[in-house]
Amino acid sequence: MNLPGIEMASLVRGIALSGFDEFAISQGLEPQTILAEIGLPNDPVDGLISGAQFVALLELCARQSHNQLFGLQLGLHQGPQALGSLLYVVKSTSTLGQVLEALTQCFHFHSTGADLHLERQGGTARLLYDVTDGDVMLVRQTVELAMGVCARLIQDLLGHPWKPLALQLRHPPGEKTGAYRHLLGVTPHFGGPVNAWVFDESLLESPLSAIDEGFHELAKGHIGELAQITLQELPSYVKKLLRRQLPNSQATLDQVADQMKISPRSLQRYLQSESTSFQHLLDETRQSMATRYLCDSSLSLTQLSELLGYSDLSAFSRAFTRWNGMSPQKWKQRHRHARWIAALGSDETAHTLEATQAASLDKSNGE
Repeated sequence: MNLPGIEMASLVRGIALSGFDEFAISQGLEPQTILAEIGLPNDPVDGLISGAQFVALLELCARQSHNQLFGLQLGLHQGPQALGSLLYVVKSTSTLGQVLEALTQCFHFHSTGADLHLERQGGTARLLYDVTDGDVMLVRQTVELAMGVCARLIQDLLGHPWKPLALQLRHPPGEKTGAYRHLLGVTPHFGGPVNAWVFDESLLESPLSAIDEGFHELAKGHIGELAQITLQELPSYVKKLLRRQLPNSQATLDQVADQMKISPRSLQRYLQSESTSFQHLLDETRQSMATRYLCDSSLSLTQLSELLGYSDLSAFSRAFTRWNGMSPQKWKQRHRHARWIAALGSDETAHTLEATQAASLDKSNGE
């Protein structure tokens, strides 16, 4: 059970490291050595690994290979194979839109510390990805890996190259933008509020290039099995809805309960049975989103307070100080200063920048 104030460590299915060994070797790395350094077994593909270990592995690989595009290139190398059993869901559908809807519906079974979400608005579609584990700070490689996997997935399903309208990334550029264009055919927009592939909504109606009709009946049961939420999983699912709804000012108890098609009283009762509450989950969600946005985006503090649903900046500042023991201004300054010095090539400072993530990794290994 989840206890108040205690977050369960996020988990990623090991299949997310499909093809890791051969790609690591191509980058001049010894995969078994680097897996051992993170505390992972030689063959982690068939099991579950902690989200902190997964993130730390990619960041370490990027640093040791001197390739800031390591995560993106690994994702493009993996393609849909990184989704493992979710490919059954993918292959059960007849249009790209159905694929992405099914995939986002079941993605929390693939990774409990990340969220994949599809939005349609005004003729434009956005496939959004976010790392939601508040214990990890450095997520550039993980985000870019996911965007690479999504790009390959869409291309493979359509059976031909696709032309997105844009790629939006919350973090600043870590490599010359021309390198991204060479790999993806598009130059990302960095420093925005979200990580998302943006494309014409009409693409969602595209028929898939090849459908195995034998998967249809199997997938109906598979989707139903994956989509069921147990009481133990309910708190993390509610937080996923909150992360999606906060930017739209639709994160009240009544609004979340309505989206789940249950009464507010029932939702509170179910959460109470897991030793938590709606308000506690809202507070945890805001805390993890605040640190993620302060790390990755160029939003002003006023914009961030509005995005998190606070009435004004002072209310957000008080909450942030309660969570972190310092004001958001001071926290942001410290983080930026450490990252700036690390960019100058100081290994010692780079280790300082990763202190929070390393502590989370140690905690995961201890569990």
